[in-house]
Amino acid sequence: MKAMVTGASSGIGRDIALNLAKLQYDLILVGRDREALEGVKSTINGKVKVKIVVVDLSNLQKVKELYVLTHNDDIDILVNNAGFGVFGEFCNIDLNTELDMIDVNIRALDMLCKFYLKDMIKKDKGIILNVASSAAFMAGPLMSSYYASKSYVYRLSLAINEELRRRKSHVKISVLCPGPVDTNFNKRAGVEFRVKALSSSYVARYAVEKMFNGKCVIIPGFKMKFVKFITRFLSDKFVTRINYNIQKKKGK
Repeated sequence: MKAMVTGASSGIGRDIALNLAKLQYDLILVGRDREALEGVKSTINGKVKVKIVVVDLSNLQKVKELYVLTHNDDIDILVNNAGFGVFGEFCNIDLNTELDMIDVNIRALDMLCKFYLKDMIKKDKGIILNVASSAAFMAGPLMSSYYASKSYVYRLSLAINEELRRRKSHVKISVLCPGPVDTNFNKRAGVEFRVKALSSSYVARYAVEKMFNGKCVIIPGFKMKFVKFITRFLSDKFVTRINYNIQKKKGK
C-alpha cells in the first residue's frame, strides 16, 4: 500500500503522513524543503518505505513531471495538502505572490487530482483527500483569493464525489475543511489567530479516520461544524461583514 502526500514537510501534511505510516503505508513525501522532508522521514525511522520528492508546485511543468515520476508507483491514497495563503486587501496583495498561491491551491491540486483519479478509476480503488478549509464556506475579505481558492477545492471535491457515486466506483474522495490549525501556514500568510487553534496532530488523525470511513466532507471540531450550520441561515452579505471584522484582527 502506498500514499503520496503533498505539503508533507510540516503541519497537517506531516501529521497525515505519520498517521499513514502507522497504518503501514509506504510514502511519497512531496514538498519544497528537502531538510524538513528528511526530518519527517527520520521520524518515521524505517517503519515503512519513504521516497522524497522536492518540487515547487507553483511550477505547473513540475507538477506534470511529478506525475510522470510517480504514476508507476501504484498510489492508493493521494493527499493534496500543499497550499498557502496571503493576507491583505485584494488591491494591495502582490500579483505574482497571489498567482503563485492560485497555482498551488487550485491548478496544481486540480492537475494531481485529475491525473491520479484516472489511474484509480481504472483500478476501481483508491482514496483522494483534498485539503480545503472552513474558509471554503464563505467569502473572506482581507484574504479574498485564499478563501476563493479553498471554495474551489471544496466544490470540486463535492462534484467529483457525485460523479464517482453515479459511476458506482469504489474510488473515494474526501475534502478536509478545518478551522484555525496551529501550523506554519499562519507565519507564511502573515496572520495570527485570535481564537484557539486545533493541533495539526488532532486534525490529521481525525481526517485519516473519517477518510477511511468514506466521509466526503470532513470538518474537525465542534466549533467549525456549528459555524457551517449557522451560516446557512444568514445572508452572504451579513456573513462577509462579520468575517471582515474577524479577519482584521488576524493581521500582525
